[in-house]
Amino acid sequence: MIRTAIVILNWNGIGFLKKFLGTVVQYSCAPDTIVYIADNGSADGSSEWVSENFKEVKLIRFDENHGFAGGYNSAIDKIDAEYVVLLNSDIEVTAGWLQPLVTFMDENRDAAACQPKILSFHRKEYFEHAGAAGGFIDMYGYPFCRGRILTTTEKDEGQYDDQADIFWSSGACMMVRSEAWKKCGGFDDAFFAHMEEIDLCWRFNKSGFRTVFIPSSTVYHIGGGSLKYDSPFKTFLNFRNSLFMLYKNLPEEKLFSTLFKRKILDGLAAFMFLIHGRFSHFGAVLKSHVSYYSSKGELKRKREMVKKLGKDHTSGLILNKSIVFEFYIKGIKTYNRLMNGKAI
Repeated sequence: MIRTAIVILNWNGIGFLKKFLGTVVQYSCAPDTIVYIADNGSADGSSEWVSENFKEVKLIRFDENHGFAGGYNSAIDKIDAEYVVLLNSDIEVTAGWLQPLVTFMDENRDAAACQPKILSFHRKEYFEHAGAAGGFIDMYGYPFCRGRILTTTEKDEGQYDDQADIFWSSGACMMVRSEAWKKCGGFDDAFFAHMEEIDLCWRFNKSGFRTVFIPSSTVYHIGGGSLKYDSPFKTFLNFRNSLFMLYKNLPEEKLFSTLFKRKILDGLAAFMFLIHGRFSHFGAVLKSHVSYYSSKGELKRKREMVKKLGKDHTSGLILNKSIVFEFYIKGIKTYNRLMNGKAI
């Protein structure tokens, strides 16, 4: 068994590999660390380019695109390491980025996962949307971060330079303990992409593990490398996977009421897409609910499996209010202002 495996899932991302892989290898070089490229059936010559230019990087090849969730599940099944870093191909790492994560995990056996500070590659003084300084959810399952509330990202002025327990770690760059990954079942393949890391971290939580933000490690993320932010398919995945996640993980006493209110909010979102002429996104929301209802049988089975992991240990990590209301009605657009309120 090796200590740390850095796994970059690639799908037709040769441009990102040419831009960032060299830095990953340079700043992650250690006798107990191996960099892997897990190729999701690319057709752009990615695998061949890696083989020719980086002999020290190990390749795992798949014949087809299994998505983010399925691709990582399949790759990690083939790797024997104490820790696995899931790293997006469109991330620039920095000197010394890896050691703080490893040191933290070594010293905190109750932690299942941790993430670095994730800043924007194009606006390096600002947090990046996908993870920022650690993730949370509100009472209806909407994600937000320290440093990012819905569409607004904050400038990094050191306001989140404290190590903190978080609800979820960004799949853009997260270190996971293999023991916890296996115990909790890894990603849910049905998600394909988006929200799968939040669903997994919820299961970590139920199993008594912590997820933690480590400010002494920094990376820069382009974002939207596989699916653009305005993609209707991204809209479909986010809405559908939120319903999947809530149904699987909510405690019994909150299941019906929370899902009922979430569906109303989704209906309002669909209406807003419609009146703004974004018809493909309106259709994506409708399609997401159809997919949710057609998956209820499988979701019930998964919910029973999740129950066996234990009860939530989410005190202070789930916001007891609607982030949509706080953002759009009250105009609260920073994490510190938001958290002047109470969490559960």
